[in-house]
Amino acid sequence: MDVDDELCLCFHVSRRKIVNYVRLAKPRVPSQLSQCGGAGTGCGWCIPFLRRLFAQETGLRAENAASEEPATSADYARQRGAYIKAGKGTPPPGATPPPTDESAADPLK
Repeated sequence: MDVDDELCLCFHVSRRKIVNYVRLAKPRVPSQLSQCGGAGTGCGWCIPFLRRLFAQETGLRAENAASEEPATSADYARQRGAYIKAGKGTPPPGATPPPTDESAADPLK
């Protein structure tokens, strides 16, 4: 994923914004990343990625963090869509909607 891709699709918070927040605000624990535009407080999909990014930026060990970030923002969105479809989270109003089955099947959409 690119630095300007959204990490929190519910509240449209980019990876760059999170990195800058960690650098400037110096949060002590990953849960404080929620103070950066509400990241991680919507459907919950991005929480493991936020934990891992926090660990990378602060040099701490990530516990229960996602093992690997998807290669593209489209993959990330599709995986979030599967997470939501499985009933594991509910995006708030205004969140980026999960991709439809049609757009997942056709990479040009």
